[in-house]
Amino acid sequence: MTTSSQTAPRAACLIGWPVAHSRSPLIHKYWLSTLGIAGDYRIEPVRPEDVAEFVMHLAARGYVGCNVTIPHKERVLALTVPDERARSVGAANTLWFDDGVLRATNTDVEGFIGNLDASAPRWRQGGRALVLGAGGSSRAVVFGLRERGAERIYVANRTLSRAQELSDRFGGTVIALPWSAIGDVMAEVALLVNTTSLGMQGQGALDIDLAPLSAEAVVADLVYAPLVTPLLAAARARGLATADGLGMLLHQAVRGFSLWFGRTPQVTAELRALVEADLLRPRERSS
Repeated sequence: MTTSSQTAPRAACLIGWPVAHSRSPLIHKYWLSTLGIAGDYRIEPVRPEDVAEFVMHLAARGYVGCNVTIPHKERVLALTVPDERARSVGAANTLWFDDGVLRATNTDVEGFIGNLDASAPRWRQGGRALVLGAGGSSRAVVFGLRERGAERIYVANRTLSRAQELSDRFGGTVIALPWSAIGDVMAEVALLVNTTSLGMQGQGALDIDLAPLSAEAVVADLVYAPLVTPLLAAARARGLATADGLGMLLHQAVRGFSLWFGRTPQVTAELRALVEADLLRPRERSS
């Protein structure tokens, strides 16, 4: 890294396209302020054709690391030294320098698991799970559940071949299902996770019947706009434990902050209330 980046207050950023309305600056600047750290966190809109040049000169731009959002999460793997999580998931969302080496990880994994632990601490870690969707977020969820010893993970997707790709990537405990078979496994799962955009503001509804779920099941939704999705509302009406998308957003930010600024922040009720208030303002949501 350059001398100026070592002596100046540390700064990190978020790169993506588009990226203007991300809540990441709100989260990281809150932690910088409450921990008394002289640093900064900025937004950097980076076009897909410019991402390699930006990442290769990250230190020269004064950054000790960065977050990565769509559409760059897969591209940065070839520009960095990814850890096992990033390689297994096939995407990275956090970059940092380690003795001059630019490394990459995927904190969506621990963001999901950390939020699940905080929101539903009695969730059955070794039980069976049903994951809806087969995109990048689904891969992170499946990786985290496998790490926690899930007995079986069903992945249902409207395009069955994409669910099969996850099964092929992660092995025999991950089973691909057509969307029409969701109801066939609902009674046996201890955890239901929505990783699709269904239920998000401006998107279609996630129309599934939660009646077959056991009374001890946990329902998680990665969507955080709205804060309470129809899926979560239906689960809570049945008295089921839930974990929402905002909690994952907050928990996934912890490790990056720690890597860049040398302190491990806490996800507090005050921080959550701050971001909730921002989400409730009329504003276009970023990915």
